[in-house]
Amino acid sequence: MTKTAVVTGGTAGIGLETALGLAGAGFSVTVVGRDADRGAGAADRINATNPAHPARFLAADLGSLGQVRALADRVAAEHAASGDPLTVLVNNVGAMFPKRQNLDGVEASFVVNHLSPYLLTELLLPTLTGGAPSRIVNVTSGAVGLAKKSFHAVEPPGGYYGFHWYGRAKLANLAYTLDLADRLKGTATSVFAADPGGAATDMTNGTLSDPKVVSPALRLLWPLVRRTFERSTSGPASVAARPSIVAATDEALAGRTGIVIGAQAHPVTPPRAAADPRTAADVRRLSERYAPLTAT
Repeated sequence: MTKTAVVTGGTAGIGLETALGLAGAGFSVTVVGRDADRGAGAADRINATNPAHPARFLAADLGSLGQVRALADRVAAEHAASGDPLTVLVNNVGAMFPKRQNLDGVEASFVVNHLSPYLLTELLLPTLTGGAPSRIVNVTSGAVGLAKKSFHAVEPPGGYYGFHWYGRAKLANLAYTLDLADRLKGTATSVFAADPGGAATDMTNGTLSDPKVVSPALRLLWPLVRRTFERSTSGPASVAARPSIVAATDEALAGRTGIVIGAQAHPVTPPRAAADPRTAADVRRLSERYAPLTAT
């Protein structure tokens, strides 16, 4: 039976390199993204490697929860019709916003980096568990270490600083990932987080050059902070994709769950805040409120 994988944000950067790695491992890969031209180019690049199964592109703007629902409906229906299991879901999509924006009435970073992958995963759980063994891989970030850890509301108190709000949304998603792993124990659907460690991608290109993306305290150290950003985002996307590929394919992880694969592509200890049951409960409440599984 064909092994299948869906990679969101898979038309460029780390997502495309992840898709290439999965195709090379024998998966039939679907890449998801907004731009049809980039999507076609991504599929062509994968198929040029002569994979065992052709890759394809599905268009969806994952900043729109309505389009996330439509994507989930399509993927679930196609797998039900074909009988092929959904073996791997890689939630690679991510975005950092230098200035505050809203999507569907909710702060954009929280939507793209948490609510979108949360909703897609929850809607595809019947497909994933029904075709188990299967794996869910959520891409996290080292930015969680500088995130505000308050999730009593969808937006934290204080001013908007893009890097910190990105990290907070990633922290929410990491807490959800570990909580989901606990929920799915015994289902043969494993849940992992993968930290790419940073790379030169469209998201990091120029975004981290403005001191306004960090809090005033870090702006006082801006030369040091900027050099740190430059070092952490200078590597190739192919290297940054390895943690996701390992999480999705490594046989040594079979039967295991709730593990964070670090930037060196081996398991690491998750941040304490992400493993805190109180954080998980707060994130779950916000997720259910702002991305209900049944559209209203």
